Amino acid sequence: MPQSPLAATVASLMPRAREELAELVAFPSVADPEQFPRSGCEAAAVWVADALRAEGFEDVALLDTPDGTQSVYGHLPGPEGAPTVLLYAHYDVQPPLDPDGWDSPPFELTEREDGRWYGRGAADCKGGLVMHLTALRALKEDGGVPVGVKVVVEGSEEQGTGGLERYAEAHPELLAADTVVIGDTGNFRAGLPTVTASLRGMAMVRVQVDTLAGNLHSGQFGGAAPDALAALIRLLDSLRGEDGSTTVDGMDASAAWDGLAYPEEDFRRDARVLDGVGLIGSGTVADRLWARPAVTVLGIDCPPVVGATGSVQASARALVSLRVPPGTDAAKAAELLVLHLEAHVPWGARVSVEQVGRGQPFAADTSSPAYTAMAAAMREAYDGVEMATAGQGGSIPLCSTLASLYPEAEILLIGLSEPEAQIHAVNESVCPQELRALALAEALFLRRYAAACG
Repeated sequence: MPQSPLAATVASLMPRAREELAELVAFPSVADPEQFPRSGCEAAAVWVADALRAEGFEDVALLDTPDGTQSVYGHLPGPEGAPTVLLYAHYDVQPPLDPDGWDSPPFELTEREDGRWYGRGAADCKGGLVMHLTALRALKEDGGVPVGVKVVVEGSEEQGTGGLERYAEAHPELLAADTVVIGDTGNFRAGLPTVTASLRGMAMVRVQVDTLAGNLHSGQFGGAAPDALAALIRLLDSLRGEDGSTTVDGMDASAAWDGLAYPEEDFRRDARVLDGVGLIGSGTVADRLWARPAVTVLGIDCPPVVGATGSVQASARALVSLRVPPGTDAAKAAELLVLHLEAHVPWGARVSVEQVGRGQPFAADTSSPAYTAMAAAMREAYDGVEMATAGQGGSIPLCSTLASLYPEAEILLIGLSEPEAQIHAVNESVCPQELRALALAEALFLRRYAAACG
């Protein structure tokens, strides 16, 4: 089948897309000053602002959000009477984890033999920004952008600190739009065009257990002295049932997912589960990922094995994430998590729990006109493959904020984080064919959506 002019234009823009993604990936824009200097995020924000200005955006600004980070905003006016579409991505990234676990430098975009482009943020979500830019450039070269466009690129999405949500609540007119396209999810599988209809919310806490005034010799005092690390381990274990299901007192964990199935064998392959190791939880895989809460211990502060001494530990702490399904209020979930931890600490140990992040879950209305336009656009971009609708276990707190601020707006979630992308892990990558197809789909969507609203 011959390429349409718009598809040919997108294809011609791919070398530029790769070049820009390489520039973006080179910024170590981890929004955690305890691990990385602010300069990486600041430089990435300036790059985004400059890119928007170069594309003719007006009112480009670095937004100083309440969490101390910067998001980037710009507005591209459309034809008179045209609808306004807000495009979202984020430039901050997860820490690279162990650099030695990468087969190429994490902050250097590298093409490998499989044809994928590797680097931290390549899919999540610097690739999402490049997708937006490529779609807009293709439209400009092929007749013009038919809608008004607002772009916001967040600087702290991965930290869950809520800065952009609070900024939007304080400036509700800034991000107002008829439709929002969030470029931070992904296809259920590479080559299967997918919109994400639901997101779990998130409650994150830091829990510390203290038992002694200081560490003690394990031979002299061990066996009677209360070990803070052992107490923390037992406390964290209380968050799971025997089958690994999340068990937070007072929280329902029995909901079912009614939609696209996720076969267990596919999940085992996508998650790279080792042979002989069972999955945790009950119900279908889709139930566990998209309809039920899930607790994860993200990290524990305790002595490393190398250099450890024969001591009973006086203190230990952990960072705990609770993913919250649609239908559950994240604030209530955070409260239940805190109460559970306070109630289950063993041996009368002292426990302190600090909330460090929270975001509401989200569920979309998939019957809206924008979804109809997106389905047609994806069908064309993917050579006749029908659009699938799936859930996602991750969190994008801004979605619920936008839904609350603009209840009439339609919100669609697409992106480049299909399973092979391995986001948040070492060797994160993006599929260039997915980038090209989704940039085309977004351009086609904007054109179809404008026509439907005309």
